[in-house]
Amino acid sequence: MHTVVERELELRLILSPERSIPVPARLGYRTDDPYAVHITFHVNSACPVHWTFARDLLVEGVFRACGSGDVRVWPTKSEGRGVVLMALSSPDGDALLEAPTAQVSAWLERTLRVVPPGTEGGQLGIDAALDQLLAQ
Repeated sequence: MHTVVERELELRLILSPERSIPVPARLGYRTDDPYAVHITFHVNSACPVHWTFARDLLVEGVFRACGSGDVRVWPTKSEGRGVVLMALSSPDGDALLEAPTAQVSAWLERTLRVVPPGTEGGQLGIDAALDQLLAQ
């Protein structure tokens, strides 16, 4: 049985230093994919956009700048409140998204309670499968 930890929240798509638009999103974490976090944007639209990247990247990005290439995450302040910025790059284009740190952190804490850091491999059942294979 797999556990799913989800959270609906509103991100902001940064269009320019002065302009941003709200983007409904869903954060998802599944114990059958324990190293990854999943973010779905435009949850109620006909063509939602899905991104998947390492949970560790988001955990670290709440505290300090990290990532390179397609996904970069870093904390900052916006209008006096803590936010996490996510820069996403794909062949289809680039996006800079802002998420409230408190909501992202609370959701991450729930995922870390379900699968503590360092125990992800045990969730995959690799050890049990190997034992079964070697016993034959």
